[in-house]
Amino acid sequence: MSPYDPSAFPPFAVTVDLVVLTVRRHALCALVVRRGEPPFQGRWALPGGFVRADEDLGAAAARELSEETGLCALDPAAPGVDNGAHLEQLATYGDPKRDPRMRVVSVAHLVLAPDLPAPRAGGDANSARWAPVDELLASVDEASAGLAFDHARILADGVERARSKIEYSSLATAFCPAEFTVGELRRVYEAVWGVALDPRNFHRKVTGTPGFLVPAGGTTTRQGGRPAQLFRAGGATLLNPPMLRPEV
Repeated sequence: MSPYDPSAFPPFAVTVDLVVLTVRRHALCALVVRRGEPPFQGRWALPGGFVRADEDLGAAAARELSEETGLCALDPAAPGVDNGAHLEQLATYGDPKRDPRMRVVSVAHLVLAPDLPAPRAGGDANSARWAPVDELLASVDEASAGLAFDHARILADGVERARSKIEYSSLATAFCPAEFTVGELRRVYEAVWGVALDPRNFHRKVTGTPGFLVPAGGTTTRQGGRPAQLFRAGGATLLNPPMLRPEV
């Protein structure tokens, strides 16, 4: 048997791409950066970059998030840190023609965070912005040219992951501050699903689901009107019964 020869195989690279979602002004928004280098120079893209030889995929995703946007991934060992973003692996994309430079396999990650300020651009990004998801996924005409690479597909997959996962898990609270009202949580569901929900039915469901919410011991008037009770995320990770998405 011939000895293994790495040079006998074509080289390829591994990247991480980030679908960073937040709710801003009652709309589900994604973070995009304008590419400062070829290929697709000047086009909007998801943040991301090449994985270094000495780091694993999670570390690469967290580093790219910080370098290109100034945002930090939530440290599971320190869940009380403010402004940390939920980060999880989404899917792998390996079409041989997805990157014109060479064979590149991308491991996409989904990032969820509360309403965040305008990001700062870094790395090879000229600028960064939050854009409504509906706007980005509709930008496929010749004038806008859409997102670079296969990022429109990756974004669509990330949005659907978020929409389906908040049905059966407590992940919707990742879009909320540490303490929030039921009304604020309802607006997260409405923004992610793109539907209007009945306030009374929603309140009954979320407060009646074991482990979903726990009282924070205070009230707020930040949404206007009468003081509303503040809650924190409970210890449940799976919701029973689930919060089923209304049929549109």
